[in-house]
Amino acid sequence: MTQATGSPTLRGAAVGRGIGIGLMYGLWKPRVLGAWRVPASGPVILAVNHSHNIDGPMLMGTAPRPVHFLIKKEAFVGPLDPFLRGIGQLKVDRTTADRTAITHALGVLKNGGALGIFPEGTRGEGDFASLRAGLAYFAVRSGAPIVPVAVLGSTERRGRLISALPPLRSRVDVVFGDAFDAQERACSSGRRTRKALDEATVRIQGRLTAHLDEARRFTGR
Repeated sequence: MTQATGSPTLRGAAVGRGIGIGLMYGLWKPRVLGAWRVPASGPVILAVNHSHNIDGPMLMGTAPRPVHFLIKKEAFVGPLDPFLRGIGQLKVDRTTADRTAITHALGVLKNGGALGIFPEGTRGEGDFASLRAGLAYFAVRSGAPIVPVAVLGSTERRGRLISALPPLRSRVDVVFGDAFDAQERACSSGRRTRKALDEATVRIQGRLTAHLDEARRFTGR
């Protein structure tokens, strides 16, 4: 299938995954659990908790498939702009309904790709306590399953050389959960009304929070 000009490419995301593998495994010691739960093909949304700047790159380097992430536009500055675009990442303006970002994200899913989303919209405690409606919208609109992902350990300690990063060669756990369908009960018809999306968001939040709790119990973090 041909892609529109400026839209992300699977080849770019594959290059990004290769870079992520090299950096994440070179600088830290990722422990990846449950990667087999990510569907090997077809559209999928990876919903990731977000407490540190390395969470996105860590997932890119540990996921079993190339991932196209929705990333805030503020990160696309200077040489990072063409670089992030080149590795298949999506720029999004979080202050408005960014139609270009929405179109590109839906295009990724329509083409059978993996879309990475921070459901909380920004970096915080990483506990899925406050979800935006974007995740529900993409899941309901595309019908793609959601795989919850918990990145744990990135904020436990500060590095000695670079305090903004975890200590080099420290362990970071990446735990993938079971895929689930957001279109349950009230959303089974694929309705995208505000009420339907709000109900879907509440259900999704419950699944993500339960996965995070289980991941913390299992890893001891």
